[in-house]
Amino acid sequence: MNQTKKNLPAEKRRALTVETMISLAGEQNPSEITTAAIAQRMGLTQGAIFRHFPSKDAILQAAMDWVAQRLISRSEEATSAACSPLASLEGLFLFHAEFIASHPGIPRMLFGELQHPEDRIPKRMAQAIMARYKESLRTLLHRGRDCGELDEGLDVEAAATLFIGALQGLVVQSMIAGDGSRVRHDAPLIFALYRRGLRRMA
Repeated sequence: MNQTKKNLPAEKRRALTVETMISLAGEQNPSEITTAAIAQRMGLTQGAIFRHFPSKDAILQAAMDWVAQRLISRSEEATSAACSPLASLEGLFLFHAEFIASHPGIPRMLFGELQHPEDRIPKRMAQAIMARYKESLRTLLHRGRDCGELDEGLDVEAAATLFIGALQGLVVQSMIAGDGSRVRHDAPLIFALYRRGLRRMA
């Protein structure tokens, strides 16, 4: 057993478990990941995992918290930035694309939970992340429309939906191609088209 991982403090062990779950989700269906697989990847026993997380769902919840802290904090930074709303939208879009490219397991987990038929805590957390993210987008789009940077007839709700849909499309295309780097390459091109639409909508 890896002695370094064996002797980690509790908080670091928890964080490493979450990171391992996200890493495995980038390689296989998240629903098929077991605590045994997580423990094996970490060089630990299942018992060591269960000392910090009572179940796989508990690990999923911690992973959703990890995602929320990064995505929501970045989106809130964008809404409070002093630069233009449009520049903030672009920065947020490119950040999100890089985040996806660096952590391909995250969209797999989010999509998996959102499609889950049962009302589970991880599913509600995924829904809450998406709702807060979309609200930040609405704030930026309203601000851009009100200051005249975006078209005065802009449909804010549709524009927020399209922003998220464009990112989701990049994820799906990268999965089909089996090439996560496509997200990085295509994101600036997709946002350029999106930006033109924001300025021309009637």
